[in-house]
Amino acid sequence: MTLLSFLLEAQAGNGAAIMQFLPFILIIAVFYFFMIRPQTKRQKEIAKSREAMKVGDKVVTSGGIHGKIKEVSDSTFMIEVAPAVQMKVDKAAVFASSADTQTK
Repeated sequence: MTLLSFLLEAQAGNGAAIMQFLPFILIIAVFYFFMIRPQTKRQKEIAKSREAMKVGDKVVTSGGIHGKIKEVSDSTFMIEVAPAVQMKVDKAAVFASSADTQTK
């Protein structure tokens, strides 16, 4: 029996069957509003901050490497970690700029 047919039968009947699913519906709503929605909001903020990064910004990678952006391409950053030492890093590996981590 599908969920739709079950709900239609419950609506036609006394409604006790829909009350059995109410706790599950509430649990799903709580998961959405307290876990899923804030996480997607945070991911959008991180993506927005990555797109705003420009040459000269100080950044920290996911591996903990501190550096300064020298080049920006579509999917990568060229980061200078020491004088004359540059690394090419994927944009997804850059999580915070040094200025952001110092203020928090």
